[in-house]
Amino acid sequence: MNSTAAPELLLVEDNDLDLELTLRALRQAKLANHIQVARDGVEALEFLFCEGPHAGRRIADAPKVILLDLKLPRVDGLEVLKRIKADPRTSTIPVVMLTSSKEQRDVLTSYQTGVNAYIVKPVSFERFSTAVRDLGLFWLLLNERPATG
Repeated sequence: MNSTAAPELLLVEDNDLDLELTLRALRQAKLANHIQVARDGVEALEFLFCEGPHAGRRIADAPKVILLDLKLPRVDGLEVLKRIKADPRTSTIPVVMLTSSKEQRDVLTSYQTGVNAYIVKPVSFERFSTAVRDLGLFWLLLNERPATG
C-alpha cells in the first residue's frame, strides 16, 4: 500500500499472515489511509532515511507512527530502533514494537533503546484486531507529536 502522500504509518513486518492481519485491522477501523510497508529492517531504514529506492522522498514526510516487528531479516528491529532514535530527524517518531516475543530481555532492551510502547501480538484475530485498532486510535488520532521541519 504505497502512495505519493506522506504515510501516516510505517508497518515493518516480515510475516505474511501478521502483515495481512494488521492491514485488515487498520482498514476495518478506518485508520491510516496511507500505509507504507517494509518487509525487513533494510527496507524500513531506506524508507525512513530516503535512501535507495526512496532517495526522492523528503525525510520531513515522516510517518506519524512506526509499528516495528522485533525479529526481522537483514537488520533486526532493535537495530532499526537504534538508528531511528539516534537521528534527530527521526528520533521523535513514536515507535511501537509489535512482536510475538515475550522475552523480558527483549522488552527491557527495547525500552532502553527508546521504544514508545511494546505490544505482544495476541494469538486470536479478534484480539489482534482490537489491539491494532486501539494502537491506531491512540498513535494516529490522539497522540500529539512535535512539528517536524
